[in-house]
Amino acid sequence: MKAFLILEDGNVFTGTSIGSTREVISEIVFNTSMTGYLEVLTDPSYAGQAVVMTYPLIGNYGITPDMESGRPWPDGYIVRELSRMPSNFRCEGTIQDFLAKYDIPGIAGIDTRALTKILREKGTMNGMITTNENYNIEEIIPKLKAYTTGNVVDKVTCTEKRVLKKQGNAPETKKVALLDLGAKRNIVQSLRERGCEVTVYPAHTSAEEILAANPDGIMLSNGPGDPKECKEIIAEIRKLYESDTPIFAICLGHQLMALATGADTHKMKYGHRGGNHPVKDLATNRVYISSQNHGYVVDTDTLDPKVATPAFVNVNDGTNEGLSYVGKNIFTVQFHPEACPGPQDSAYLFDRFINMMGGAK
Repeated sequence: MKAFLILEDGNVFTGTSIGSTREVISEIVFNTSMTGYLEVLTDPSYAGQAVVMTYPLIGNYGITPDMESGRPWPDGYIVRELSRMPSNFRCEGTIQDFLAKYDIPGIAGIDTRALTKILREKGTMNGMITTNENYNIEEIIPKLKAYTTGNVVDKVTCTEKRVLKKQGNAPETKKVALLDLGAKRNIVQSLRERGCEVTVYPAHTSAEEILAANPDGIMLSNGPGDPKECKEIIAEIRKLYESDTPIFAICLGHQLMALATGADTHKMKYGHRGGNHPVKDLATNRVYISSQNHGYVVDTDTLDPKVATPAFVNVNDGTNEGLSYVGKNIFTVQFHPEACPGPQDSAYLFDRFINMMGGAK
């Protein structure tokens, strides 16, 4: 069945429908990862977006247990070529069936290189995936321009608190409170492997409830959408900042901590999404290859130097990749040190967090 991707600038791409055949409007973003398509599909940070994979062949090892959450989150999935016969000893199915199961529409067979060049030159824009061959572009474009992702954190956060014990033979270390803004499983896994007992809290949990449990440290997770939409959460994070509890924040959590302490964020032209972004640690001048997924960034010109200072910078474009908070046991990063598969250069940041909490018992 034919499918069409219609962009708000009037460009139309024609391909083949994969997954669900329902019509969807979403923000169109691209990811440059060469592997890990399943981790991309199941990353809650993609809620409210349709993902273009720039690598030309997707799905060659099918669906395996390597998921960052229990289901896929993008509104749509866009690829150049979809493998028809996945081959892997752990393969449990195909991407086509996976998308159909969760009612996610997709399109294959389009020129993703040309599409990505448009998004790089003109910036991220909204688009529609449809199988309706009689579409009216004059009626569609105003709808595309009016679309916003809204507050998608509420869509992806957990519904109730849960406790996850340390894993394996790791020595017991600390109790960590994780605020689930759309957390990837490997954040929890990275903590449990280091002996932490992790209590996962829904995004709208009050600071008072978290602090009353007397955690050794607090983790603010990744998540989707515009950080400024999370007004109530920002107010609670401000209270967490004012406590003396060590805090480590990733991606959306990094942005929300900056907003909670008076800094500002802005939307990037086309964002950073992929497993190949170099970041420099400003304390050591060492460069790490990182995995990233974000469309917003902290504006360092709005930082109060008495509150926070830049700790990491993106080598490609100079944007902020992390902050260190003055007089506080708080550090935050824009990239994903837990990324798997992908570069694990920066996994040491979890060890740094453990040390901030006082190290192993």
